[in-house]
Amino acid sequence: MSTSPGPVDLTFTAPIGVTVKDDLWSCVEVPGSAELFGTGKAVKVVATVDGEPVTAGLMPTGSGGHMLSISAKLRKKLGKDLGDDVTVHLTERLT
Repeated sequence: MSTSPGPVDLTFTAPIGVTVKDDLWSCVEVPGSAELFGTGKAVKVVATVDGEPVTAGLMPTGSGGHMLSISAKLRKKLGKDLGDDVTVHLTERLT
């Protein structure tokens, strides 16, 4: 568990699309994030999505975990859409 800023090494593959209050958001759910970060609150991280660098806030899912938003710009760059798998590598916790 990492409750303070510093290096993180978590790689996972997940589909783009998290259901939040009956809406499908263009996010990927981070597995085991509440345990990894020791919080259910937003956490800012450095990551790559299919090799593309991203600095973003992981948002709470409402069910205890976190999700990483995959912007329309990034989806276009990757040629991905809702339902497509992406590989995410979290490398650093900033907050």
